[in-house]
Parts: sequence; structure tokens; C-alpha cells
Amino acid sequence: MDVATRTIVAEKPPSLDGLLKLAGPDMAAVDALIRTHMDSPVPVIPALADHLIAGSAKRLRPLLTVAAARLAGARDDACLKLAAAVEFIHTATLLHDDVVDSSELRRGRVAAHLIWGAPSSVLVGDFLFARAFELMVGAGSMSALEILARASRVIAEGEVLQLTRAHDLDLDQEVYLEIIKAKTAELFAAAAEAGAVSAGAPPERCRGLRKYGQDLGLAFQLVDDALDYSGASETLGKNPGDDFREGKATLPLLLTMARAGAGERDFWVRTIDRREQTDADFERTRDLMRQTGALESTLELAAGYATSAKAALADFGASPWRPALEDLADFAVARTA
Repeated sequence: MDVATRTIVAEKPPSLDGLLKLAGPDMAAVDALIRTHMDSPVPVIPALADHLIAGSAKRLRPLLTVAAARLAGARDDACLKLAAAVEFIHTATLLHDDVVDSSELRRGRVAAHLIWGAPSSVLVGDFLFARAFELMVGAGSMSALEILARASRVIAEGEVLQLTRAHDLDLDQEVYLEIIKAKTAELFAAAAEAGAVSAGAPPERCRGLRKYGQDLGLAFQLVDDALDYSGASETLGKNPGDDFREGKATLPLLLTMARAGAGERDFWVRTIDRREQTDADFERTRDLMRQTGALESTLELAAGYATSAKAALADFGASPWRPALEDLADFAVARTA
């Protein structure tokens, strides 16, 4: 693993084993709901959806819904339909993103749009959004429905904002964080908040779990952005350097451009703005990131958000779910994929 990533890992690498064991029966039920609601008489819909959903081993966002509900005291299964809805929302956004970004790999598999075509990918994404809203209605919680509906809107706004600022060499860190807060962290936040609401938790605990989810999502995306420059395709499930080749101004790149100085401006204009790249340009960029400490700074910011996420659980008493969620925050910054 790259040295920058190693700086975040604790003496004992964090594990999701405890959380996965606690949530095992619930997640088995969520998986069953997902399989049932992927079904359609139009054969391409379940085939395409399964191609992407089957590649998700951990299902972190629905796992977060279940764990938040249980930590908040849920004793029934009201959270399960919401968890399945969260996975469908996430999968729909991935299908749409891969078309927009012309991505070649997703979760270690050939991107769906390269197999079935962009129109089918977009429309199956729409189908999954519709299924998500059916599940939310079936869960019987108007508050949870409102939370996840709002999240769907915010995610779309974040994606459009990112698209309008693509290849922007003058994008600042504040706007970048606004983008990832909307396009990534919002669904983490909504997943946790909806779980808490479904458990009938008081407002302050719902806010605490929303804060946990939001900061977890920010940490998760920052690590993703760093791994695009420091990871390997075998562990990432996608090609490293995709962000660079697409000209995405993520935080590691923004910090590198700011710290490398004006002498590199022509290089960034060619590679990021005009996207006129050679095979050597990605390696040169990685060298500049190492020289400027941009990856370390990105991961340090991610670790700060993970610490903030754990602090948001302070009001919750003794429960096996609390240390499991703390482990999830640590895992988010220590992972290699």
C-alpha cells in the first residue's frame, strides 16, 4: 500500500467483522428484498441491475441504515425496506455516473453501459430509483421518505455542480468539499438518519446519527480520491488514475496544483483542462503529489472527519452497535479499496 495511506492505519487495522456479524441477519433480509425488487418482466433490467449490485460485497450504505436503527433502539424490521431503498438509490446514481464519466470499470467489473449501452444503463437507473421510492412508501414512514427524497435531490445537485466545474483549475477546497458533501456524504447522512427515524429516536439522536453519516461519507470520499492516485486496480475495482484521465479536480490534485507552483501551470492546462495526456503524465502527477504531500494532507483531512463521526455518537449509551460504528469510521480511512 502507498505510504500516504499507511499513515492513517492504526497499530491494529480496523475491521468490519464486528459490524458485519451484528448486522448479518438483517443484511440477509435486506439482500432478499433487493433481489425481489430487482425483478422485472423486461429481462435486461434484472440482468443489468444484478451486474452492478452483485459486485457490492459490503453494502455500506444500507448497512449504515440498519446499524443506525439498531443503535437507536429499533426492535422491529421497519429499517429493512429503507436499507434496500438506500442501496437502490446508490446503485442508480452509479449507473448514471458511469455513463456521464464514460467509466470502464465499476466494482471490478466492466461498466454496465459498455455491455448494455448508455440508454439501457440510464433507464435501469431510473427503474431502480422508482423501486427505491416504492420501498420507502412501503416502509410507512413519511419522515424517512422525506429524508431519502431530499437526499436524491441533493445528490443530483452535487453531480451537476461537479459537472459544471469539471476541469476547473481554479476550483477551491471549499467548493470541492461542497460537491462531495452533496454527491457522496448526503446519502451516508440520509441512510443513518432514516434508520434513526424508523426506530422512533428523539430528534437529537437523529441529528447525531445524521452527523455521523455525513462525516463518514466525507472521509470515505476523500480516501477514494486519494486511492485513485495511490491504489492498484486489483484492490480498487476500477482503474487507478480514472479521475486524472477524466480531468476531475479532486482534492489531491487541487492541493498538488496549489503547492507545485506556477511553473507547472502549463502542464495542468494541457492534462486537466484540455485533457491532452500521455502515458507518462499520470506518473508525473503522482510524483508531484508525493513531493508536495498532497496525498498525506487529503488523508489527514479524512481522518479528521472520521474522528468527528465517532464523536457524533457520544450521546449513545452502551451498545455493541456503537463500537461497531466507530470501527466503520476507522475502516473508512484505513481501507485500500
